[in-house]
Amino acid sequence: MASPLRSSFHFTKTIRTSNYFKRNVTTSAQPQKKEGDISAAFASLSGLSFGPLEPRFANVKAHLLSGNEEALHNSWIRLLKSLREEVALIAELGSTVIPEIDFQDIDKASSTFRVEHKKRGVAVIRNVIPQGEAQSLKQELRDYIQANPQTRAFPKENPQVYELYWSPSQIKARSHPNLIKAQRFLMEFWHSKDPNALISSGHPTIYADRLRMRLPGDSRFALGPHVDGGSCERWEEEGYGRGKVYDAIFRGKWEDFDPWESSCRLPVVNDMYQGVGACSVFRMFQGWLSLSETGPFEGTLLVNPLLSRSTAYFLLRPFFTPKRPAELFTKGAQDDAFLAASNWQLEPGPSSWLHGATPGRGQELNALLHPHLNLKMPTLQEPGRSAMVHMPKVNPGDYVSWHCDTIHAVDGVHTGSSDSSVLYIPACPLTINNAKFLVRQREAFTHGWPCPDFGGGVGESKHVGRPTVQDLEAVSADDGLRAFGLKTWDSGEDGLAEGQRLLLERANKVLGF
Repeated sequence: MASPLRSSFHFTKTIRTSNYFKRNVTTSAQPQKKEGDISAAFASLSGLSFGPLEPRFANVKAHLLSGNEEALHNSWIRLLKSLREEVALIAELGSTVIPEIDFQDIDKASSTFRVEHKKRGVAVIRNVIPQGEAQSLKQELRDYIQANPQTRAFPKENPQVYELYWSPSQIKARSHPNLIKAQRFLMEFWHSKDPNALISSGHPTIYADRLRMRLPGDSRFALGPHVDGGSCERWEEEGYGRGKVYDAIFRGKWEDFDPWESSCRLPVVNDMYQGVGACSVFRMFQGWLSLSETGPFEGTLLVNPLLSRSTAYFLLRPFFTPKRPAELFTKGAQDDAFLAASNWQLEPGPSSWLHGATPGRGQELNALLHPHLNLKMPTLQEPGRSAMVHMPKVNPGDYVSWHCDTIHAVDGVHTGSSDSSVLYIPACPLTINNAKFLVRQREAFTHGWPCPDFGGGVGESKHVGRPTVQDLEAVSADDGLRAFGLKTWDSGEDGLAEGQRLLLERANKVLGF
């Protein structure tokens, strides 16, 4: 009798040949996206400017506003008052506001950590992978890049972000049992109001993202404040409107918005425009595994840890306009009189502006378009008191995570003396849509093509040393293979809720098992 592991490998061999598989799974696969790198995902990295969008977006805003004018105006006043207090607190606390926990403590996380993580939406989990092991992953990554100089990267003349998805280091890290356990821990902060919803945070799925090896002195990968998971889609009825994710905010009740409710996100289409790098799955958290010792101003991550308030603000901002523009005030957009609620009103008629949103690209924010959030990026020369705060110093093997609605950025300049290297590894639950994506992703893996959400092309198909299914099996014979869609989920495991059991059964069918 063949072992379960060898059986799963036999199945993966049929991915390319089985008529059954093609008939039941791959017929829904979408063609590759056009070639591109990370710059294609953001207007600011592509040299584009922000401005009014096509006229239909005025109708989108008018539809959301209709009948809610007074409620939205009153909620805006309450929001600005709350932001004045919270933004000042964040600026004062700086990096100390970021909750931290050691991997060995996640089974007994303190109530303080839980409360702060729920409020802030960001965390550092220390020592998820032993430092020596993480450093070995970085060396192996360097060797892979050196052996394959044709690798696409941004910027071309001095690479910092590589279009790599299937390097040995990435395969090992994503399937590492400690990392999968850390992802389960994080995703269980989410909840579903529907006990039978077809979603399971206890069954992580793998999403193949890029990596960063940012070198000292780099200023090209200067990605300012942004939110991933679409931009215009957050206002559109056929985007996030499908799940009514932000309805409480658009009804003027932002205090009732629950960023941790998962069932409303299942119908969402967050990549309506099929942009290069636009994520089509439900990522509860974005995250990265550190491969370096990196501190503030050393090419690292900054976050705005306000979560629900910041989300409410950037969604409501397009409906409001200042009575007197910033240039009439002594301190411009940061003048208290300009920021005062009394200086803001609903637009006389909805415009087509969705501040910082561009179809097919990520949602971007800045101090001029979103002045009440205090998003001015700190620098080593002008650290200031910004609500964009650095991650605390991280070491190789630490895992950093942030909620999918979190505003985040990277240092404008890497002023450190060594590389700032991370593997981007988000935390994704099992859902039917995520299972469908796994079908497409594992096909890309077997061929060496880029992950389907990213720029297409030959990818790593001709790379020397690219891992095979056998290599993946050697790393993780169970959870890692399941998370990648290469082994059946166990719908008979103990403790499953009815919705989870049904989900596992349906996911297995989607995956062709």
